[in-house]
Amino acid sequence: MFNRIVVAVDGSKTSLKALDKAVDLQKLMPEAEIYIICVYKHHSLFEASLSIGRPDDMDIPDKVLSEYAREVVNHAKEVASEHGATKVRGFVKAGRPSKTIVKFAKEKKADLIVVGTKGTNSDKDGMFLGSVSHRVASNAKCPVLVV
Repeated sequence: MFNRIVVAVDGSKTSLKALDKAVDLQKLMPEAEIYIICVYKHHSLFEASLSIGRPDDMDIPDKVLSEYAREVVNHAKEVASEHGATKVRGFVKAGRPSKTIVKFAKEKKADLIVVGTKGTNSDKDGMFLGSVSHRVASNAKCPVLVV
C-alpha cells in the first residue's frame, strides 16, 4: 500500500510519536522505505549580521541549525531502528518547514506523509493542529497522517 513514507521530525514528542506510527506501518509493509526529514529555517547572512551579540567565534546560524537538525535526524533514525524499522534514510533541508516537507515528499514520490499534531514551536493555545501540520495536510498531494 505505502512504498515511501516521509516522516517530519523536529525533536518534539509528537514528532517521535509520528515516527513510531511510521515504523508500525513499515512493519505491516516490509518493503516500504521511511524517509525522515528535519527542516530548519534558513537565515541569510544579512539576518545573521543583525545579531546584537557578537562573540569572537560566531557561527553562521544556518551552520548551527543544520548541525542540530542532523542530530535530530540521527536520533530519529536510532529510535526507528530500535523499534524495528529496516529501511530508513535521513535528510536535512533548509526552508519553510511546511513547504519544504511537501516539496520533499513530491520529489521522493511519497505515498504518505506522517507528521505530529504540534512541534517544538507549539504553545498550549488549545489548537488541535500546529501551523506546520495544518499546512502540510492542506497542501500535500498524497495522504497525510497527523499523529
